[in-house]
Amino acid sequence: MPDVVSQAGTKVVKVCVMTQPAVHGQFRHDTPQDGSRPQWQNGVLHPGHYGHREAGLDGATGLPATPAVSWRKAAVIAASGIVVGLLWWILAPSGLNLLSGNPDLRSGGNTEGWLPRDLVLAALFLLAGCISGAVASGNKHSEPSGRDVLLAVGAGVLGTLAAWGTGVLCGLVWGTPEDTSASASIAFSLRSLAVLAIWPASTALAIFLNTVFATPRPEAE
Repeated sequence: MPDVVSQAGTKVVKVCVMTQPAVHGQFRHDTPQDGSRPQWQNGVLHPGHYGHREAGLDGATGLPATPAVSWRKAAVIAASGIVVGLLWWILAPSGLNLLSGNPDLRSGGNTEGWLPRDLVLAALFLLAGCISGAVASGNKHSEPSGRDVLLAVGAGVLGTLAAWGTGVLCGLVWGTPEDTSASASIAFSLRSLAVLAIWPASTALAIFLNTVFATPRPEAE
């Protein structure tokens, strides 16, 4: 009878010894090492890249993922429309006309300056949209989320309106008073409202191109 009890106790001890490493995670080959699932290392559960994404963490660094576009960045993008409006007034015909330097285009009554005036604003919107898209594109190992894209495009819309209003206001305050009874375009203004879509559209396009052609960063071990 004691022999039976001793043999049973020996079996129990063997079972406990065999199962103890699995409990503490010492058999690392029992879990996949591709980084796609949580892994036991030295008795601590480390989430893989899949676990990082589920927990809202950066898959490469394991740190909390930060949005590419914060509310502060969005406010800066929208406020930059004031700078764009000032540049429009300084460079375009009917304004200070520093870009062409043709004195005949200083007057809004010259119809030849209406199209270049719109084109100057369109070029400024395209440049601002590309910069906004680069800011919203994030880094090489963290793609922008839908929230980032919406914030960047929305900030571009606000920046567009701010630039338009700033340019028109500069024309009213610093421009030469002219008779606009023949046409409202004689005053410093924007004839083609389709130009207003360039900034948000170029922002979205820049984010898309950066996401498609960006080189992914090798994952940290």
